[in-house]
Amino acid sequence: MTAPPVLPPKPSAPNRPVSAPPAGLGERRQDVHVLPVAELRRLMRDGKQALIRQFRDGPATVPAASQLVRQLSQHVDGVITQLWHQGELPRGAALVAVGGYGRGELFPYSDVDVLVLLPEDMAEPHGAAHDPAAPPDPRRAGIEAFITACWDIGLEIGSSVRTVDECVAEAQADVTVQTALLEARFLCGARRLFDQFRRWTADVLDPATFLRAKSLEMQQRHVKYENTPYSLEPNCKESPGGLRDLQVVRWVSQGAGLGRSWAELAKKGLITRFEATQLQRNEGVLRLIRARLHTIAGRREDRLVFDLQTAVAESFGWVSTPERRASEALMHRYYWAAKAVVQLNQILMLGIEEHVAGSRDAPMRPIDARFFDRGGLIEVASDDLYQRDPHAILQTFLAFQRSPGCKGLSARTLRALYNARELMDAKFRADPVNRATFMEILQQPQGQTHVFRLMNDTSVLGRYLWVFRKIVGQMQHDLFHVYTVDQHIMMVLRNVRRFFIAEHTHEYPFCSQLAAHWDKPWLLYVAALFHDVAKGRGGDHSELGAVEVRRFCRDHGIDREDARLVEFLVKEHLTMSRVAQKEDLSDPDVIDAFARHVKDPRRLTALYLLTVADIRGTSPKVWNAWKGKLLEDLFRATLRALGGAKPQMDAEIELRKQESRQLLALHSMLPGAEEALWKTLDLNYFARHDSNEIAWHARALNRRVDSPAPLVSARLSPVGEGLQVLVYAPDSQDLFARICGYFDAAQFSILDARVHTTRAGYALDTFQVITPFFDQAYRDLIALVEHQLMATLTEEGPLPEPGRGRLSRRVKSFPITPRVQLRPDERAQRWVLSVSASDRSGLLYSVARVLARHQVNLQLAKISTLGERVEDTFLVDGAVLQHNRSQIEFETELLDALG
Repeated sequence: MTAPPVLPPKPSAPNRPVSAPPAGLGERRQDVHVLPVAELRRLMRDGKQALIRQFRDGPATVPAASQLVRQLSQHVDGVITQLWHQGELPRGAALVAVGGYGRGELFPYSDVDVLVLLPEDMAEPHGAAHDPAAPPDPRRAGIEAFITACWDIGLEIGSSVRTVDECVAEAQADVTVQTALLEARFLCGARRLFDQFRRWTADVLDPATFLRAKSLEMQQRHVKYENTPYSLEPNCKESPGGLRDLQVVRWVSQGAGLGRSWAELAKKGLITRFEATQLQRNEGVLRLIRARLHTIAGRREDRLVFDLQTAVAESFGWVSTPERRASEALMHRYYWAAKAVVQLNQILMLGIEEHVAGSRDAPMRPIDARFFDRGGLIEVASDDLYQRDPHAILQTFLAFQRSPGCKGLSARTLRALYNARELMDAKFRADPVNRATFMEILQQPQGQTHVFRLMNDTSVLGRYLWVFRKIVGQMQHDLFHVYTVDQHIMMVLRNVRRFFIAEHTHEYPFCSQLAAHWDKPWLLYVAALFHDVAKGRGGDHSELGAVEVRRFCRDHGIDREDARLVEFLVKEHLTMSRVAQKEDLSDPDVIDAFARHVKDPRRLTALYLLTVADIRGTSPKVWNAWKGKLLEDLFRATLRALGGAKPQMDAEIELRKQESRQLLALHSMLPGAEEALWKTLDLNYFARHDSNEIAWHARALNRRVDSPAPLVSARLSPVGEGLQVLVYAPDSQDLFARICGYFDAAQFSILDARVHTTRAGYALDTFQVITPFFDQAYRDLIALVEHQLMATLTEEGPLPEPGRGRLSRRVKSFPITPRVQLRPDERAQRWVLSVSASDRSGLLYSVARVLARHQVNLQLAKISTLGERVEDTFLVDGAVLQHNRSQIEFETELLDALG
């Protein structure tokens, strides 16, 4: 493919001496055919669109993308030099391309960065030499006109205008400027001025300082993008493993005088020819994806956002099937390229650092016959160690784990591992020595988080655990995981490991307390590694994962009792969160059934620890203190049941009353004052509220039990997050809906609702709510909620129509089919209503309106938001549920409300 011609041939650039004085305003080149701005705008637009169209309609190949970015750069070269030559620019000035444009790479909607180099006599005066009354230099008018003309013809340029001295000063002060100037490319004007600029800016570049600055800058950028190439919406330019990581390597190698290209680095011995080929191939893949992304988006968009992933994938020719979405194929290809870039970037950056710092000859401390500690990095004794002794591959990580002072692997070791991947075959995985080493790594007293991440980053973990390799870079098409499957597993492993580290006790106090008495932490590490390892196969991943971990335990000689525990954990890793978030924990039958399922306290403790680690490893948005309380309540109640303590509800309620009276006495409430309220309440109320809540209700309603007006009381939630809100009012069919409507309008999220109707006909409802606007001024927020909600409850008239909340991009990309399930509870006295849908504002209010319209009584609501998916459970009763026809009408209306 060739680029369409758009301009007359470019005239040769004049070669003016730098010392030649400018003769007033610049003169327009006499040999240039002057084109009107409108004509240049048309040529710019049509030429660019022709190139993009040619690329879009052609095959999605790496050479096509490379040709596109090169031709776009050449096209802009022609237009911008035409503008320069037909303008009235100062004599002795030069036009320079910098940044990506300087590299000769322009993506369809990238900025065009240029530098206008001025002769020294055009420098802006500063300090004492600056006269505010002096007229501006008329020669700068031509430069301003040139820049304006660039915008007029549709070039989105980033421009700077400086002398060589000013460039040097800026480069010394700002490493970003230094980087941009490093890629400077001459376009037209005074060539000798440009050559002087290159010499002078190169002279001020200190390789060691530049390397340190770019390394820190890269670390900072990686932190911004969550330190992983596996974000579900990665930035293919800036994320770890993106194009920027490759550019950083080129910059620092160029600054160190080691070369500008992969071929030059290979000649210098900094990389092998194989690595150069891998770098070139993966850079081509990333360049192709970015070019396609720009083309599909029709704008500068470097993020592979959910909205665009399918369209970009289809432009490659991938088609969605029932087994696999087209976007999954695209992202899998991206993740594998990004992972390779991360590995090669680390090898190269360490190698360049060793070269610049001269640390290649630093003294080494022997660890054993095969490994050395060189400056805190594990160094192999020879480049061919792994070829001679494949057992050393896994033993590298054991040595790292046993050397607390070591912070990573050296470039030499990383390169040796990268080139030893083919050695890790089925024979390697079945080798008893390797299996024993892997178990040693699991059973070490420390270091599992870092060592398994390092094993995953170097591809060793996926090569050894072949089942793990299948989920590396695999997307999770749900609305609550924000990591790929392998990164989620690494997060869960980290969370489990932290339970056993004293420094992290403040994060998970109760979990750390349980972990302190756990004898074999490595069993939980195995469960964490395998709990999601079967995702993406179809079928129940918990069941399939249990099969895989059973095979692992058999192959690695884990005894039968421990193996059964690990298999149980993998198979049941979702059970505890389901029971805690969807079932009535005040029901003794629920606790008894869960206790029978778990069987013993050891299993219960392990399942609890894994469940907490799993939920906290999905997304920062999923975990909250209320979910933590539900899980802990379920754990404690089940532990009592496993200890043989049959639930004695009467005794338990009497204990709660006694504790409540003690709390009321501490608040100077008269003895017996609580009886006015308590005699209107039944056992269900006391079973569903703890003594703290019972005492709070009694204080808030003291002397107001018979009040005809609604009462609202709010306080900081005892679980440590959000507010707890009490509503006491004469019961009405639409009361719950009005409350939900208020919370929705005020942008509160309801985590839990406990609805109770007293014998006197009053609703006594308690809500756990959170808001993004919660801050230190919580007293003002509490007063506002109490005032506004009271006003809402005193309003009359029909319920307002629910607003149709705006769906997030993720919800649009991963829509969930709304589902409604209605089934009788264990005693066939009430109904359990389960709803599942994509989250949006107003959703719970819409459900509450349907309940009110059909006169369905709500007794308990468990609101569970998993990222941007809701899984809500309600305990209800009502006449409409007793007849098939009316029940179907009710469910149909609920589905319409959820849709």
